[in-house]
Amino acid sequence: MVAATDGNNAQKLGLTAGLVVQELGWDEDTDDELRADIEDAIDAEMVDEDADDVVDVVVLWWRDGDGDLVDALMDAIGPLAEDGFVWVLSPKTGQPGYVDPSEIAEAAPTAGLTQTSAISLGDWSAARLVQPKARAGKKA
Repeated sequence: MVAATDGNNAQKLGLTAGLVVQELGWDEDTDDELRADIEDAIDAEMVDEDADDVVDVVVLWWRDGDGDLVDALMDAIGPLAEDGFVWVLSPKTGQPGYVDPSEIAEAAPTAGLTQTSAISLGDWSAARLVQPKARAGKKA
């Protein structure tokens, strides 16, 4: 028996029709099936790094050797909507370009983000990073 996977990984990412998703860090090793799932789920193409739109979600493909993750995250949150979030996708253990999850966990707060979850997507791991809510929970 074969399990249906259509849109499954995009659903894990919490992506739905109408969201504007920016893709950063695309390279030949990215998961084309996951990219197609994302575009099916949002019912549109992802925008690239040159887009001037405000975006709901940033999908950042990140590998060891790609540079400074904090800088990349700072660039990623520039066009991000106030309630938007970033998914950092990195190769799993044993895959070329593997990034230790602690590297993402340490870079997030420096960039002003908080990691809320981590999930598995085939050969890639995904870490969900959000911007802290302004004045959240501060009641008189």
